[in-house]
Amino acid sequence: MNPLPVVVIGAGPIGLAAAAELRERGLPPLVFECGSTAGAAISEWNHVRLFSRWSELVSPAARRLLEQNGWRSPDAETYPTGRQWRDLYLGPLASALGDAIQFDTEVIGVARRGRDLVVDAGRDTEPLSIHLRHRDGTEDRVFAQAVVDASGTWGTPNPLGGEGLPALGEGAVGTAIRYRVPDLDDPAVRAQFAGKHTVIAGSGHSALTAIVALSGLAEQAPSTRIIWAVRRGNVGSAFGGGEADELPARGALGLRAKKAVEDGLLRVVTGFRTAEVTTTPSGQLVLASDAGDRIENVDNVITLTGFRPDLSWLSEIRLGLDPVLQAPVELAPLIDPNVHSCGTVYPHGAKELRHPEPGVYLAGMKSYGRAPTFLAMTGYEQVRSIAAELAGDHDAAARVELILPETGVCGGAGVFDEADADAADTGETEAGCCGAPTPELITLSAPSGNTCG
Repeated sequence: MNPLPVVVIGAGPIGLAAAAELRERGLPPLVFECGSTAGAAISEWNHVRLFSRWSELVSPAARRLLEQNGWRSPDAETYPTGRQWRDLYLGPLASALGDAIQFDTEVIGVARRGRDLVVDAGRDTEPLSIHLRHRDGTEDRVFAQAVVDASGTWGTPNPLGGEGLPALGEGAVGTAIRYRVPDLDDPAVRAQFAGKHTVIAGSGHSALTAIVALSGLAEQAPSTRIIWAVRRGNVGSAFGGGEADELPARGALGLRAKKAVEDGLLRVVTGFRTAEVTTTPSGQLVLASDAGDRIENVDNVITLTGFRPDLSWLSEIRLGLDPVLQAPVELAPLIDPNVHSCGTVYPHGAKELRHPEPGVYLAGMKSYGRAPTFLAMTGYEQVRSIAAELAGDHDAAARVELILPETGVCGGAGVFDEADADAADTGETEAGCCGAPTPELITLSAPSGNTCG
């Protein structure tokens, strides 16, 4: 199978880094991207500024390839927007990789040639079969010696519903519920939020970004109302490590969100796990929890509750996934938010990412399954190790070549809405070790009767 290419799925930052690593190792990469350009998913959040510097956003192998083509890196200490990351780095990188990338080509299935999931024979000798659908609707397949799935999770956001399924009625309200940070620099989008009542659901960095953006709008349009609805019992650690964060811009984001709360630009509702969404005769929304609490007269909901991997087109591949996180079984304990939330993950590579199916790797955000807080540097280290493994350089594959920055946030309660047991015993909150203050909270009392909305 050596003459066959290594198929990389996705032409985002991690997929293109994988292609650069493979080419440097003398392995022929073949990248399939369902979008029309490199970083197609990033184009949907062009307006968002990253909290990683340029020095942390360029893959080492990609840099070497680009510099051979005369590329000059942006200022290493500045923070790009999504658009800048795409235009100044991913676009030139895709051009440098040339015909190794096929755009407008969707991977609709991966299997072992001539075998379905049940058949044992030939799984280590037959090539992988990648089924494709092109933009014009035609389908074909190619064979590969290995597959690196770096397709990400952007296309499968988690729902508003607190059970992992859409809340009752969630799918019937149309664009009133969004699953992305809105671009308030767009006048049409801005008009949909100015003077309106918006609920932000979620407690990760995307939610903090939305809080900062909407709070700025509320200062200019005082009739704008914002509620931050979180499933946790407190939000102390959601603000991050502040000045203790080793990524300063990430820490600053949390501090700005915290200040918005302290300044009264939004209200916080904790322990709210949405069970049902209904629409009033006036067209506004009502969110209801299983506890009977309600958030009423809502015009917009920004749901930023994380993402999950789409595994549907890998159904004929033997994957070894953790049943909780849907991440590779050896990686899952390192990133499980139910166990820790310190934000630092031991660098890992081919060993932790391999599956029972020979030659198959999930890399990048998709390798994290449902776990949050993924850094581009993590993905670059993953694909460096995978390329070394596929090239037979097992020593390089096992070698750690990265130290990840810590968030400065410590705790053990993870994503659920209870404080860590040890912290409760000592009278500390989840944010106790890092000193992130708890904002003033409001409580929504349950109305009499069952309102279902």
